[in-house]
Amino acid sequence: MSQDRIKSLLHEDRSYLPPRHGKDVARIRSRREYDALCELARTDNDSFWAERARALLHWFKPWDKVQDTDFNEPRVRWFVGGRLNAAYNCVDRHIISDRRNKAALIWQGEREMEVRAYTYQMLYTDVCRVAAALNALNIKKGDRVALYLPMIPELVVAMLACARIGAVHTNIFTGYADGGVQSRIHDSGARLVITADAVMRGGEPKPLKSNLDRILNHCPSVEKVLVVNRANTEVNMLKGRDIWWQDLLDDFTLDADFPCVSMDAEDPLFILHTSGSTGRPTGVIHSTGGYLTYAAHTAQWVFDLKDTDVYWCTADCGWITGHSYLVYGPLSLGATTIMFEGTPTWPRPDRYWRIVEKFRVNILYTAPTVIRSLMRQGVEWTNHYDLSSLRILGSVGEPLNPEAWMWYHTYIGKGELPIVDTWWQTESGGIMLSPLPYATHIKPGSVTKPLPGIEAGIMSGDGSDDCAQEGGHLVIRKPWPGLMTGVFQNPEKFKSYFNRFPGCYLSGDGARVDEEGNYWILGRMDDAINVSGHRLSTSEIESVLIAHPAVGEAAVVPMPHEIKGEAIYAYVAVKKEVEWSETLRKELRTWVRSQIGALASPEQIQFVSELPKTLSGKTVRRILRKIASGDNLESLGDTTTLAHPEVLEDIYNNYLKLKVGQPEK
Repeated sequence: MSQDRIKSLLHEDRSYLPPRHGKDVARIRSRREYDALCELARTDNDSFWAERARALLHWFKPWDKVQDTDFNEPRVRWFVGGRLNAAYNCVDRHIISDRRNKAALIWQGEREMEVRAYTYQMLYTDVCRVAAALNALNIKKGDRVALYLPMIPELVVAMLACARIGAVHTNIFTGYADGGVQSRIHDSGARLVITADAVMRGGEPKPLKSNLDRILNHCPSVEKVLVVNRANTEVNMLKGRDIWWQDLLDDFTLDADFPCVSMDAEDPLFILHTSGSTGRPTGVIHSTGGYLTYAAHTAQWVFDLKDTDVYWCTADCGWITGHSYLVYGPLSLGATTIMFEGTPTWPRPDRYWRIVEKFRVNILYTAPTVIRSLMRQGVEWTNHYDLSSLRILGSVGEPLNPEAWMWYHTYIGKGELPIVDTWWQTESGGIMLSPLPYATHIKPGSVTKPLPGIEAGIMSGDGSDDCAQEGGHLVIRKPWPGLMTGVFQNPEKFKSYFNRFPGCYLSGDGARVDEEGNYWILGRMDDAINVSGHRLSTSEIESVLIAHPAVGEAAVVPMPHEIKGEAIYAYVAVKKEVEWSETLRKELRTWVRSQIGALASPEQIQFVSELPKTLSGKTVRRILRKIASGDNLESLGDTTTLAHPEVLEDIYNNYLKLKVGQPEK
């Protein structure tokens, strides 16, 4: 990548100081404190993490050794010999404190009046009863349990009940097609699947149990299926295999104080298969002690989480964000966490702001795709609601471009609130690079610096480390407790994260560091477009397109080119008051050329009314890449994860028109 080109894209003069209000009672109050913590972690890494583990969690038995890790082997072991239980830390210890009758979980269903609230005492009782029920089904420590459930409280209860008895849960996103569900159940060797009759989407039930029935013949490990009645839809129950959740739990002899199992710190807590995988899914294993320490540590410091906060992470529990920052992180700290079943734009684009006002949310953690989508809808949707309860905003999932950052800051944060724009991965277990809200100078579009205890670096393709400002591979040089401990039944895949740069964990993402030490994420290194031998980051080009005042969203993919090898194909969704035109198309090409350079100018720009997205809000670039490569509609692959699959026909038809020189309609 050209240094001048990257600098022209990511040069950002705007900088925001930490807010004064709340700084005196913040967890970390200043840059001086941040620097001191970083120095402590550098000079005595074991003592740093040992102190955090002792301060944050209850241990049945202290560890014998803080860590036994070696990136060259690779081997990852934390708090060796220590014993604890994740459910005990998330629930039990709070009911013997002042938090017993505090709200632990507030669930907002898709319909406005569907609300359920659990105190810590209520959550404890349900978790114990489900744990007893699982035990009655002969589910024991080490068994795998697949959770194919909507975003309903039973999902959180099931996760904690599995943790209570030492079973390993693997959550499966309800938007996956049959093949994705089957591969994850089969790969994990799950003995039990917990599902629901349906998931609510756009006011209508979408089947889950019937989807499961089609694939279980190909999952020989499954012995039992527990079914939650979410939508009162008719389902087929196979005698001897299928059991209604409520029928099992209506047994009043179930122990409401079912004891938890003492787990070794290295025992697996859950397996989560990485999204977007092809072929055999990658089952990332997270341990009980290291993962839980890191989830609690980052939730407390990054969000400055307090007992009085109402905290809302909008992520689905089918993803790692829902694990770490909806369930395990907040609950281990005794927080009040919100769980939302619906989508941000149904029935109107004001749903998030309605929830913030309704529950007086203090901390909001959501995805850049959601922010950009709501940004396109216009600020009028935010004006009807009192958002003054908010004190910290967060972003997760992909780079948050500066224009979306500014919209979030201006209209949701009212120009006052810090935004913790975070970088991390399924494999990392928790946040790695992020501002600390009351200690960090923030630049729009940058994830700023590594957290204390995280030693990051930038490596070039040949393994040199002198390319930080030019950009290269983002690596982590030292172990941290949240790091995955393996890949389920696939040790070679686990080794692949450490093979390329010995002694380092390879993230797969590209990044650069500016003159002030701030990190800028450039997107996946394998998402680059090779134009005439020059690798261009799709994230770079998308950020420039979105910076244009007419553009709401953009997705950039490669297209075949006889001369260049690959060329740039851009899909652009303009803001609602902007009309599609050839003049605008030329203007956007010129804009990209002026900001990055001639090589980055898109070969083709196609206007779209909407980008294809999953139910969780992620743009499906795989499909857009196929269309740009000339594939027909029938060969686009699975589209069942899309929120609005009907947009594909319009995108494809307009692609054909552009191909023959006709304008889109």
